[in-house]
Amino acid sequence: MRIAIVDESATRAAVIREGLATLEDCEIFVVTERRGLVARIGEIAPDIVLMDLGNPSRDVLEEYFAVSRVLGRPIAMFVDESDAESIAASVDAGVSSYVVDGLAPHRIRSILDLAVRRFHAFARLQSDLAEAKGKLADREVVDKAKRILMDSRGFTEPQAYTELRKTAMNQGKRIADIAEAVVTAHQLMGGK
Repeated sequence: MRIAIVDESATRAAVIREGLATLEDCEIFVVTERRGLVARIGEIAPDIVLMDLGNPSRDVLEEYFAVSRVLGRPIAMFVDESDAESIAASVDAGVSSYVVDGLAPHRIRSILDLAVRRFHAFARLQSDLAEAKGKLADREVVDKAKRILMDSRGFTEPQAYTELRKTAMNQGKRIADIAEAVVTAHQLMGGK
């Protein structure tokens, strides 16, 4: 496992590193510069990012939230103090684990495990949501194409669906692709 520790304080980074000492087969990278952080994290290609921010200003917190949005990796963030707004912003930014006043070596492993599990659970939810939205969009375009066939060719709904399905099978395409072509052709011919 590749772990990136982002911390401007070498002392605090050492606390995290100590908490990771029991992990086997693990590469640890410490990043102390905020400048070029996304590029540096990209070079490291870590499996997880542990960010220790201590007591950051609002601007620093926003900067790290922006970084976490683009990383696409599990992120555990350690801060000394927080408020409801910062917690909400961290969740919106994709932070998997937001730990307030909890930087202690004996807690690092369980926080790391939690962050990875929450990240994967959230990724599954996002994937399921995208799949459901795709299926809904496919269904809407098929329904629209059926209406077009029913209006223009006098088909019943089952006949319109059968025609879409038969054409899809003959062309080796998905029904939604054929339906999209019907809708596009209808629009090109002046239909609404």
